[in-house]
Amino acid sequence: MIQNGLDLEGKFLVVIGEDRLSMWEMEATSSRLSMGDLWRFVYTIRTIQGSLIVSSFVNIFLGFSKTWGNLARLFSPISIVPVVCVVGLGLFSRGFPLLANCVQIGLPMLILLVITQQYLKRLHHAAHHVLERFALLLCIAVIWAFAAILTVAGAYNTAKTQTQVSCRTDRSYLMSSAPWIKVPYPFQWGTPIFRASHVFGMMGAALVSSAESTGAFFAAARLSGATPPPAHVLSRSIGFQGIGMLIEGIFGSVVGTTVSVENVGLLGLTHIGSRRVVQISCGFMIFFSIFGKFGAFFASIPLPIFAAIYCVLFGIVAAVGISFIQFANTNSIRNIYVLGITLFLAISVQQYFVNNTAPDGHGPVKTDGGWFNDILNTIFSSSPTVAIIVGTLIDNTLEGKSKAVDRGLPWWVPFQNRKGDVRNDEFYRLPLRINEYMPTRFL
Repeated sequence: MIQNGLDLEGKFLVVIGEDRLSMWEMEATSSRLSMGDLWRFVYTIRTIQGSLIVSSFVNIFLGFSKTWGNLARLFSPISIVPVVCVVGLGLFSRGFPLLANCVQIGLPMLILLVITQQYLKRLHHAAHHVLERFALLLCIAVIWAFAAILTVAGAYNTAKTQTQVSCRTDRSYLMSSAPWIKVPYPFQWGTPIFRASHVFGMMGAALVSSAESTGAFFAAARLSGATPPPAHVLSRSIGFQGIGMLIEGIFGSVVGTTVSVENVGLLGLTHIGSRRVVQISCGFMIFFSIFGKFGAFFASIPLPIFAAIYCVLFGIVAAVGISFIQFANTNSIRNIYVLGITLFLAISVQQYFVNNTAPDGHGPVKTDGGWFNDILNTIFSSSPTVAIIVGTLIDNTLEGKSKAVDRGLPWWVPFQNRKGDVRNDEFYRLPLRINEYMPTRFL
């Protein structure tokens, strides 16, 4: 063992082996980074790794102890409407603001997608199914090729740095720095670093991911024509999400696990909800993560193209949240009050916390307990989490029992029980006969 004398921020001294040191030196050379930058990257990854490992047990406990499912029994159509809405609306910054960074690519993508996927498919019945399912891929290919032509032609050679980053298809040496084959393995960045300040912040993020995923679960069920997810399904989903976070922490992932809101919107756009499609997509993602050149090739797609897609997909998710209102009394002033205050506070509170968070990560909550600050600042920076807290509290305490019919509970409650609807098992049983091998209490 040898010691490298680089002391980051005067707080730690990295101890590594000779083989790993030489490997990182080659990584720094291929990625055009200084060794100092690479050390900081490795230290950050190891810290995230430790935080993910610890915080994953929050979701595992909430899920497999059925705590989250018991909380879900307090939901109603009235409280679910704002939660699902802000799952889509809360990501508005990834839409047109990101698209506007390269209008000449993003705007054509948005217009072409809407025209191709919604208008052209209605011209002839033979084109309907093809364009409905494959218009998105077709539009990406066309605009991506257009962006590549502009890049090669030198259209951005004298543009601002931000414009070049957003518009070019050859940014950041993606293809040249990506390895052909790289198989991830446990603790590839070294021993995880466990620091309380980071762990508590990540635990808050685990709670946020549970709330956001719950809203996406209801949206996915609605778009696929399934029954609303029963309480036990929500519990096990959060539990499996925690297991995913644990695996990602062990393998040194940069981020944890949460539901892809984009894929939920894609479900509504393409009307494809087959599990087989998801399984095949998972195989592709594993392939691209191992064969780096292929992953880098697709990573060269300019972000404004995705932003144009988000404008459609996130909008679909937000709109499907509104559809839950049909199961409650929309003429009830009480319901209008709960919806209005929950929806507004979910967006407004999140915006306040985001605007008042310093670049170093310190938010508006400033007490003597740093861990307490991290948890609250993380929780209230999430619109769906605020919506669940406010909506569930007001909906259940403001004439909750006497207004059960107005709240839509007679329609809602049967779906929340395991045997409440005969279709629940059809929609939510696990694949590959997993149900036969797992204890019932975890299902």
